[in-house]
Amino acid sequence: MTLETGTRIGRYEIKSLLGAGGMGEVYRARDPKINRDVAIKVLPPDFSDDAVRLARFEQEARAAGTLNHPNILSIYDVETHDGAPYVVSELLEGGTLREQMGGSSAALPVRKALDYALQIAPSSSSTWRSRRSGRCPPARRARRAL
Repeated sequence: MTLETGTRIGRYEIKSLLGAGGMGEVYRARDPKINRDVAIKVLPPDFSDDAVRLARFEQEARAAGTLNHPNILSIYDVETHDGAPYVVSELLEGGTLREQMGGSSAALPVRKALDYALQIAPSSSSTWRSRRSGRCPPARRARRAL
């Protein structure tokens, strides 16, 4: 389900497609209620009929929504549009982590990755999903968010 610029999804107005992956498409949108840009991740409608994929999408939204840390993406809303679930989150600018790593897809050493993970979510029992470097958008002010 590719949404056109100007399409309304809930109260949000789609501005542009930011990217697409195995779990849906991500859009830049405008929230007119509080006058800010947000990111909207939409699960494709054909995935909505797949109970496993739908459960995974909902689990990802719940897991992210329970975490509160400056380096973790804030979730604002979870809704459905024309049968397709979507998550509204803060919009991070500045390219992806992969872009900042010079396009490298090399993995971080395990110890360094675990150290970062423990700093970000030390008491969380959340399962991390879709956290590839090409999908990890760094925010302004050198802040990183998963």
